[in-house]
Amino acid sequence: MKLLGKKGHQALKDLKMAILIVSSTRTPENDKSGNWMAKEIKREGHALVTRRIIPDDFLAIGGAVLDAVRMDQADAVIVSGGTGLTRTDLTIEACRPLFHKELTAFGPLFARLSYEEIGAAAMLSRASAGSIGESVVFCIPGSLKACKLACRELIFMEVGHLVAHLRNG
Repeated sequence: MKLLGKKGHQALKDLKMAILIVSSTRTPENDKSGNWMAKEIKREGHALVTRRIIPDDFLAIGGAVLDAVRMDQADAVIVSGGTGLTRTDLTIEACRPLFHKELTAFGPLFARLSYEEIGAAAMLSRASAGSIGESVVFCIPGSLKACKLACRELIFMEVGHLVAHLRNG
């Protein structure tokens, strides 16, 4: 991993990243959000160590996140989908108990950016992020528009800095 200076801070480059798509209907062929994120992760200079589609199931979501962190040794995990309000939207409920520390500003920042694009419907998103050991996990909505917004405006801008903080703890 390379270190890059960022306004007086260290930011890691060449990270190992994982994409977990939470959906009971998506396939690798129709997963526009996952396809876009995979391409952008590589374009940002990071390695994609795992990409999975997992069902809307509490244990499956939590297990997949822990596998990505522990077995795949991902520095960062993006969990896309399952952040809404339906009874099957369980991403936040599955991930939040796993967090050692929650990045409490991530959700409000994403909501603010979403509000600027889609108005009051932004309140339907329950985006969240936190750390598990020396890895950072982002839980974001599954729509392509939301993935692009979260990745471009928040995740890719700070992921190296966040992981550096976790490593240098």
